[in-house]
Amino acid sequence: MAINPKDILEEEKRSAKRDDVLVDAKEKKEKQTLQREKRVLEEEKVFRQGVVSIKDLIAPSAMEVTPTFIKLGQKFVRTIFVIEYPRYISVGWFAPIINLSSQIDISMFFYPIKAEIILKQLRNKVGALEAQMMADREKSAPRDPVRETALRDIEKLRDDLTQGTEHFFQFGLYITMYANSKEELDNLTQDIEALLGSRLVFSKTVLYQAEQGFNSTLPLGNDELMVGFNMNSSPIASSFPFVSSDLTSDNGILYGINRHNNSLILFDRFSLQNANTVVFATSGAGKSYTIKLEVLRTMMLGTDIIVIDPEREYKHLCDAVGGTYINISLSSESKINPFDLPRAVGDQRPADIIRGAVITLKGLVRLMIGKLTHQEDSIVDRALLETYAKKDITANSDLAKVEPPIMQDFQEILNGMEGAADLALRLKKYTQGTFAGLINHPTNVDMKNQLVVFSVRDLEDELRPIAIYTIVNYIWNVVRSELKKRILIIDEAWWLMQNEDSAKFMYALVKRCRKYYLGVTTITQDVNDFLLSPYGQAIVNNSALQLLMHQSSAAIDLIQKTFLLTEGEKYLLLECGVGEGIFFAGDKHAAIKVVASYTEDQLITSDPKQLLEIKEAKKEFDQSNESEQENLPAEEAESL
Repeated sequence: MAINPKDILEEEKRSAKRDDVLVDAKEKKEKQTLQREKRVLEEEKVFRQGVVSIKDLIAPSAMEVTPTFIKLGQKFVRTIFVIEYPRYISVGWFAPIINLSSQIDISMFFYPIKAEIILKQLRNKVGALEAQMMADREKSAPRDPVRETALRDIEKLRDDLTQGTEHFFQFGLYITMYANSKEELDNLTQDIEALLGSRLVFSKTVLYQAEQGFNSTLPLGNDELMVGFNMNSSPIASSFPFVSSDLTSDNGILYGINRHNNSLILFDRFSLQNANTVVFATSGAGKSYTIKLEVLRTMMLGTDIIVIDPEREYKHLCDAVGGTYINISLSSESKINPFDLPRAVGDQRPADIIRGAVITLKGLVRLMIGKLTHQEDSIVDRALLETYAKKDITANSDLAKVEPPIMQDFQEILNGMEGAADLALRLKKYTQGTFAGLINHPTNVDMKNQLVVFSVRDLEDELRPIAIYTIVNYIWNVVRSELKKRILIIDEAWWLMQNEDSAKFMYALVKRCRKYYLGVTTITQDVNDFLLSPYGQAIVNNSALQLLMHQSSAAIDLIQKTFLLTEGEKYLLLECGVGEGIFFAGDKHAAIKVVASYTEDQLITSDPKQLLEIKEAKKEFDQSNESEQENLPAEEAESL
């Protein structure tokens, strides 16, 4: 069959046309795809403009750069850099700057220098010094101690570098300060420069490099100032910022582990100017656990312990160590008479003892029946004196042989006084009414034990402040009667801070207890109620030992202001776990983790689940012993 060339040519044209159409369709499709992708990118760009990023959140609203400082929003920022160090500098010299209760950023830059380069320069320096000293000797000039000291230092450094015990660096140290005003920034700058100058470390403020100084202390690792000082590794190590107070002493008990360096926190609270302690923590943070551990370890040193227990948390510990557990309630047999008189101390006269008892009782009466007018206060004062006189307790009496009155006697005196009928009526519920079983009986408790625990758990909330006030007053009378090393623990002390009279009494106790070898431990979880009271603040100031454990966000600002905490310490208290916190002892403080042995943990735990497991284990142990005795022969069982 013959092929026509025209047909072949036509077919090729049609094929080329089809190819052109396919290429045009492909290009058109690719063009549409590119346009669609471009439109998506533009839409994403528009979307990102309306989304808040991390940079938007942390960036200041504005930044103003001046020759010596910059202004970030409402904050004033300045950077200083160290230019010279002394010949000798002690370890931890930088700690006062680190622990300064101000907002600062610190950057340290280390640039290692090869040993052979430094050794060559030091060799040249040694040659120059020896030549100068030789020239001085030839001229019979007096010896130059500065040159001789420099020569010894260089020779020692050469030996250390050659042996590899030392390395050489260029060291840059920058400090950026933040303040709310220019005046505050200037004062902070002077304080930090004075702290550095007191250690012969000289610094300068950045000039026309304020922005570079600020950038150099950001957590980016950029050194835009490039101001270094030649130092070997030993003095550089002394600037290491992560230092912590060492609270290890030769005497005392183990409170816990230092979380910064794992050292033991051993301390004797009686070695400070006073032995008082305050403990602040939220519920479940481990404050009672910590104090019970202190009780157990302190008892091993022979110290007497007295506890006011509002939640029956010390019962298990008290039973385990053979202590005396006194339950104070309306129906209990244990009673305390608030009219008891303390024993005379030294040459104290009976009139002074009676006067002090009356003042204390007036505070109790205010707790019981509320505020008194000036007329009522005068009536109560006279009635109390007459109540004591009714039992022949006067300024001329021998107080060792008298029997103190009770609340019923006081009410009877009020009934017979003009203008006191209303007071007697308000007092009647404590003598004949619902609350008659609390403080209307003679004292029958015994405190002749190393551990004595007063429980007020079974009392109504309305009666707790009255009971605690009466118990603390009774304990105070016992403490003053015999000089002995004691610790008084008042758990949930905020009950006493709710009323001015009880708060004032508490403050007087904390202030005077040192003279009687007594240390008062005040525990509270209601920080605001305690610290917002002027007496609460005074109690903190008169407590040399302080323990802060986990805090709520509602109370942390007040805690930070009261104890002058840094931002790092503030967040530590917000995030720490059970049994962790900050331990203050005088001027020192450290992060603490309370650690107990297995046996101690079994004795002091307050965890209901753990207590139930202990109870079940004890029950199983007793049952196994009984079954073993039943299987023994009769003679052996009788001997057991």
